[in-house]
Amino acid sequence: MGIRFTVLASGSTGNAMVVTTDQGKVLIDAGLSAKKVEGLLKEKGMSMDELDAVLVTHEHSDHIKGLGAIARKYDLPVYANEKTWEELDRSIGEIAEGNRCVMQTGEMREFGDLQVESYGISHDAAEPVGYCFYHGEEKLSLATDLGYMSSKVKEKIQDSDVLILESNHDIEMLRMGRYPWNIKRRILGDTGHLSNEAAGEGLVDVMTTKTKRVYLAHLSLDHNMLDLAKLTVNNMVEDRLQPDDHRAKLMGTYHNRATEWDQVGED
Repeated sequence: MGIRFTVLASGSTGNAMVVTTDQGKVLIDAGLSAKKVEGLLKEKGMSMDELDAVLVTHEHSDHIKGLGAIARKYDLPVYANEKTWEELDRSIGEIAEGNRCVMQTGEMREFGDLQVESYGISHDAAEPVGYCFYHGEEKLSLATDLGYMSSKVKEKIQDSDVLILESNHDIEMLRMGRYPWNIKRRILGDTGHLSNEAAGEGLVDVMTTKTKRVYLAHLSLDHNMLDLAKLTVNNMVEDRLQPDDHRAKLMGTYHNRATEWDQVGED
């Protein structure tokens, strides 16, 4: 069996996902309470005791809320780059020295038969990263919390079997929304979050015939809707592809429930 994954939660209220193979099982971010992460994972038929490690994308609270408690309770190694660790040390409490693992941006690590590579992204955090997961010919990529999709990011996530891609907001909903202008400016900026339109534009550049599914992730509760995100991304793709070109299936993620287990490499 190759790569399987479930997005336990995605959005500003908390982010966490699990990626597994026969020999490797990792949690990416723990932006919910430890109890909530435990419960969501149990619903998917898996125990926290099965995990090999926790990988951190960046230090914002919606990605690390339960990190300290989970690492201590289950004696789990935590992987992050040095700049992210400097921020984590201020916020997640004591972590056993042996579980404080530095994984520099661009580094590849192996967890059993699962290979994990981090890559740099543009977001207003110390040194935020996305991750690519490999097993044989299979590739799963996580690309959320990025203000824009740079050519380097596109190069890293291109040719994925499955892509988890940020589609945070509808630009007009955000502009008309209740947030103060300084927050709107942050979200819309190059170190903020990808809009539905930007997600669609970027997807055209990274999607290949290998890409079967794209999960739209980190949707704003106030300034987006899943149906709208899918419609906008689909329209952007259709405008730029030829009729015979390959299209990946658009999928959803949720702030309050986990996605079904997905087997990477399967149609």
